[in-house]
Amino acid sequence: MQVRNSSSQFGVVSIIVHWLVALAVFGLFGLGYYMVGLSYYDEWYRQAPDIHRSIGILLFIVVLFRVVWRLANPVPRPLPSHTRWEVISAHLAHGLLYILLFVAMVSGYLISTADGSSISVFNWFEVPSVTGQIKGMEDVAGDVHYWSTWAIVVLAGVHALAAIKHHIMDKDNTLRRMLGVGH
Repeated sequence: MQVRNSSSQFGVVSIIVHWLVALAVFGLFGLGYYMVGLSYYDEWYRQAPDIHRSIGILLFIVVLFRVVWRLANPVPRPLPSHTRWEVISAHLAHGLLYILLFVAMVSGYLISTADGSSISVFNWFEVPSVTGQIKGMEDVAGDVHYWSTWAIVVLAGVHALAAIKHHIMDKDNTLRRMLGVGH
């Protein structure tokens, strides 16, 4: 399998990064959903947010890399069987997913740094607050984070259903291309 994308196939880097981002997004969503219900006395009350923030910062780095990689490696051409509306819908969905990912990650960062503190990423390095203390920022960023993450999960679900539709109903290579198998 080639490293870079070709006109007909995704390269191994695009495939790995795609699935890594998908796994991280759904894992972070599940962890976030779980941790908002924790009580002060739960043993995960402090540990879960630390893990969530650390993975979120690493995801930000990976998504930045993904954007640069995508700009340097155009995606394969749409399959001839794809209709114009499917191609346009796919482009819009991908663009919206990127925007929502950045909105979710920046708002998550703003929640955690609203009091001026930095974020420790697994005790490997610190990401400082760039805003300092801003009264009320945590609440606004929290609302943005909540709705953007739900939007990501719903849109990613629609994205996955579209890939499954192409695989099962259309019997085309849309899903196989992102799995790195077949032509």
